[in-house]
Amino acid sequence: MPGPTTKQRGDNAEDLALQYLQTQGLRLVQRNFRTPGRGGGEIDLIMQTVDGTTVFVEVRSRASDAHGGAGASVSYTKRRRIVFAARHYLLGLRDVPPCRFDVVLLGADGLQWLPAAFDAG
Repeated sequence: MPGPTTKQRGDNAEDLALQYLQTQGLRLVQRNFRTPGRGGGEIDLIMQTVDGTTVFVEVRSRASDAHGGAGASVSYTKRRRIVFAARHYLLGLRDVPPCRFDVVLLGADGLQWLPAAFDAG
């Protein structure tokens, strides 16, 4: 019997990240936000802190650290696509809240949450 697909593994990683962030006091706003059209971006989780900060979360999972681990896969291009999607999301809001970009890594060492892992600049 074949193992889980890449999509199933990704969904499972997002589930674990979501559960963890909720235990840290963040509230889910939206999951898997995508920009319309091809070549846009996707945000795995959009969360909100108690103080109203919108948190755009990228979840990365790797079974081993052989090729740099989960963190190494958050490339410059990936970050730019996340920022692009975040800007698109914010266009739909009346008031733009404070924002940040977090990364949750799931790997051989367990779960690691990196608040404010990168910025939009």
